[in-house]
Amino acid sequence: MRKKLLEMKQELLRLAETGDEAAAVVELDQTKVGRLSRMDAMQAQAMAQASVQRREAMLRQIDAALKRIDDGEYGYCRDCGEPVDPRRLEVDPTALLCIDCASRSEA
Repeated sequence: MRKKLLEMKQELLRLAETGDEAAAVVELDQTKVGRLSRMDAMQAQAMAQASVQRREAMLRQIDAALKRIDDGEYGYCRDCGEPVDPRRLEVDPTALLCIDCASRSEA
């Protein structure tokens, strides 16, 4: 799982290098672009900023999972302490909860 987590982290960091330009401040000079173009640019900026926030959150989850591996706590449910199904970890290597505890927390 460590290898998979590190690959995920590298991919997110690579995306961050190419995607941060879209989150830059929108130029509001009316002499340069029309109103609709500015609105489109502002919407694209907001979507890019949300993407940056999601990517940063995922990087924090990956780092936390790597720390759990180092601490010998990886693969165990944070709430009940039971092992998390390996199939669940295969789908989401950052999962903190077993399926039962995750279902309870969503309810």
